[in-house]
Amino acid sequence: MQHKLARTSMIYMILGLAFGLFDREFARIYDFTGYTQLGVLHTHTLILGMFFFLIVLILEHQFKLSAHRHYKKFIMFYQSGLGISLLIMLIHGSMIVMGMESSAMMSGIAGIGHILLTIGLGFFFKVLMDSIKAVK
Repeated sequence: MQHKLARTSMIYMILGLAFGLFDREFARIYDFTGYTQLGVLHTHTLILGMFFFLIVLILEHQFKLSAHRHYKKFIMFYQSGLGISLLIMLIHGSMIVMGMESSAMMSGIAGIGHILLTIGLGFFFKVLMDSIKAVK
């Protein structure tokens, strides 16, 4: 399990760095200087992806979180929510750079991503708290 968490963290690190490069170069190609979600996509990916899963890796090592019955639910909801949220940030930010209009659908899908992230975090803290209690 620890190897999977380390690999997941590394994948988010690669994505985060790639998103940072994409933001800079895509905006340069379109000669765009305003604010878009592309500017924060890089940091969201690194914090919610790479750093979060590094912390989960440490907690897994200490408390064996993966043994908890809700661990897979945490992973499924969190990864799904994060993936949707990051994808919408990428699409919406790119649309702004290209001068395209956004739609309410984008906000709705982003909302679904955030809801899934919240459910995933709820499962995470349930798993964490129960696992800490089990060690005592």
